[in-house]
Amino acid sequence: MTAVPGELPIASDPADTGQSAEDLRTLFGQSIAVFASLVGPEHLVETANPAFFAAIGEQRARTGVPLVEVMPELADQGFIALLDQVYRTGEPYTGRDARIVLGEEPHAREAYFDFTYEPRRDAGGTVIGIRVIGVETTQVKHAQRLMAEHRAMLEQIARQAPLAEVLDGMARCIENLAPQEMLVSVLLADPDGKHLRHGAAPSLPDFYNQAIDGIATGEGVGSCGTAAHRREPVIVTDITADPFWTDFRDLAGRAGLAACWSTPILARDGSLLGTFAMYHRTPRVPQDTDLALARVFAGTAALAIERHHIEQAKLAAEAQARAAHDELAKAVRAERELRAEAEQRAAAAAELTAQVRAAAAAQATAPHPERCQLGGTQECTAPAEIKIADSWGDSAWGCPGHVEEAILNVRAVFIASEELGGLAAYLNR
Repeated sequence: MTAVPGELPIASDPADTGQSAEDLRTLFGQSIAVFASLVGPEHLVETANPAFFAAIGEQRARTGVPLVEVMPELADQGFIALLDQVYRTGEPYTGRDARIVLGEEPHAREAYFDFTYEPRRDAGGTVIGIRVIGVETTQVKHAQRLMAEHRAMLEQIARQAPLAEVLDGMARCIENLAPQEMLVSVLLADPDGKHLRHGAAPSLPDFYNQAIDGIATGEGVGSCGTAAHRREPVIVTDITADPFWTDFRDLAGRAGLAACWSTPILARDGSLLGTFAMYHRTPRVPQDTDLALARVFAGTAALAIERHHIEQAKLAAEAQARAAHDELAKAVRAERELRAEAEQRAAAAAELTAQVRAAAAAQATAPHPERCQLGGTQECTAPAEIKIADSWGDSAWGCPGHVEEAILNVRAVFIASEELGGLAAYLNR
């Protein structure tokens, strides 16, 4: 509670007459501002407008009893002590964005009020009671917090923070904004849209996250699988009785989950990006504010996921471009190496050809024996028809059989008697 002494005091009537009280009841009767008139040191509820009882709960609408009996939770939050002080001192108090927990668990709710405790006086100026005038600012307060958190997330997305960091922060933000305990989960769709993968779920147990990681999208596959399949929100208010949860009911029971509201996360072209789920410990029906919150953050998650996909595609394209460049550079280097090797081989071949021609010229004038010179120790008596030589200038005449054997087994040997018909004799043997 924040209470500011002396801030914006409202002047008290010099005398609290019955007519002035009636005028106030008329003034605040249909107002959205809360109004209650308390009397005596015990702060008996003399009268209150419908907005006051709507704020604290219609089931507690009573008059003629101390306020602490109507709202016992006020005692531990400092509000009764503040009433005592205003009654004792006669000084009004104004509170701004005062936080108050209304009701008791499991139906307690967090609320915020701008309020004034104004002393009531009789004709003699004696304090006889207190007027409570206020306006509930809960929605404004939550909207301010929502805008601040939403802006922070958009800044994260703009500076290209990792997707896991953005989604985890978003889940924690929603859990903190929710007036009642809520556990948030974000699942990401595979590229084919047939399965959902873990994205973020900071408050769900690890065994639960691991169990649902990779679930299929399809009708009746829990809240998230069905929402992904239908491309529309799926609200399960009681997991223990819903047929969508037949295969996951025991798992949800071990995790202490009783309700699950799932909203699909869709890209601008309508394709599936994932699901955004709100879990509760007790069966719950969503309010309009819950559904609005889900839509806002499903849209934010879509922005973050699409941005992530764009960045991933960009990185993949850059990697492919680098790989293609590297392959091209490698091919160019290989081509240069092959060209250099070919040039070396060409030079070696030219040199060898020159040597062969020089050797052939040198052997052209050698005498032509009558018998084959290639028979070795066994000597060959066949006519010498073909002259062979090598690049070192050695030469010999031989029969076609021995010449062929020499050519096949000695790499440097070549026919050196083409001008004498030796080649033709060899080919036409």
